Amino acid sequence: MNQRVSKAGNIKYALSANDAFVASVAPGETFVVECAINANDGTIRHVGQQLTAADVTLPYVNGATGPIEVKGAKPGDMLVLEIVKMEVDTLGFTALWPGIGMFPDWVRQKEFGMQTRVVAIGDGVVHWSDKVKLPVRPMIGVAGVAPVHGAVLTVDNGTHGGNLDVQEITDGNIVMFRVNHEGAHLFLGDCHALQGDGEANGMGAIEVAATLTVKVSLKAAPARLGHPRIETPTHICTLGCARPLEDAMRIAFQEMIYWLEDEYGIPAAEGYMLLGQIAEARCTQVVNPKYTYICKVDKALLAQFAS
Repeated sequence: MNQRVSKAGNIKYALSANDAFVASVAPGETFVVECAINANDGTIRHVGQQLTAADVTLPYVNGATGPIEVKGAKPGDMLVLEIVKMEVDTLGFTALWPGIGMFPDWVRQKEFGMQTRVVAIGDGVVHWSDKVKLPVRPMIGVAGVAPVHGAVLTVDNGTHGGNLDVQEITDGNIVMFRVNHEGAHLFLGDCHALQGDGEANGMGAIEVAATLTVKVSLKAAPARLGHPRIETPTHICTLGCARPLEDAMRIAFQEMIYWLEDEYGIPAAEGYMLLGQIAEARCTQVVNPKYTYICKVDKALLAQFAS
């Protein structure tokens, strides 16, 4: 039976090395993590419900379960997180919230007012309406380790991970983080049943509680591992977290050039030119304090360099 890390009493709103571990796991161990919905727990009760200002307290959003100790992890290591399975709850929501999203009205904060769409989730679809069904594509919004120094709110992100909001952080993929403290201090939360690129309206995904089955391992960190990396069955992926958006893109591409040179032996100048032809890249969210950009390269193309 896999160890289960409950969400009850274990939700944090900042990633930090200062909190006591809520559980300990060993490298190679598969375990289960319960993640709360991105609202006050127990708030979402039925389809058609409208949230109020009392239901979401900023900046106490994107709650993450943790920190979880990875035994033996130390600075200089890379934490490899394999997402074995995601199971999402049967109710989720998205919302328009004044002051949050791509078009925040910073002064008046009127916009469209508070509008909530609570949706049923089942049979592989989000029941947007009686007529409209959207395919469930579950993902983990917050995934990361304790930062080098201090604490970073779960609304934010950085070199340690955090509120990345990347759709590729999902079933069957692995995510890699540089370990900054002994034990790593792993945090997971802010799960989505579905999210469009940009997460345009702030609470722009189908926010949902979820149960995650994950596995951890440790490797030596690559010397130039700066931001989290992702590997899927078909692609290697690098992330950049920054403002302005151009800097997030530049970081993601720089991280990919490093990876191509260090692991695949492709000289940096050639790697840079190569990305001009084969990079698959996009902004996954523009609503957090720092934007997230992803750069992807197809493994089938890279296999030619090894032949």
